[in-house]
Amino acid sequence: MQKHAALYCRLSVDDGSFGGSVSIETQKILLEQYCQAHSITEYEFYCDDGYSGTNFNRPAF
Repeated sequence: MQKHAALYCRLSVDDGSFGGSVSIETQKILLEQYCQAHSITEYEFYCDDGYSGTNFNRPAF
């Protein structure tokens, strides 16, 4: 059975990072490792760098 996943990364503006952050890249690496460990072969990243998690008004959400 082939598994598919949507991988969501987010770093808030409150964290003080702008642009593509190191934390977002770390989240991507960890999520990709999880997929590989669980035989998830099809996945796509959705990232919101610089958006608060207090609301759902985020482009990639």
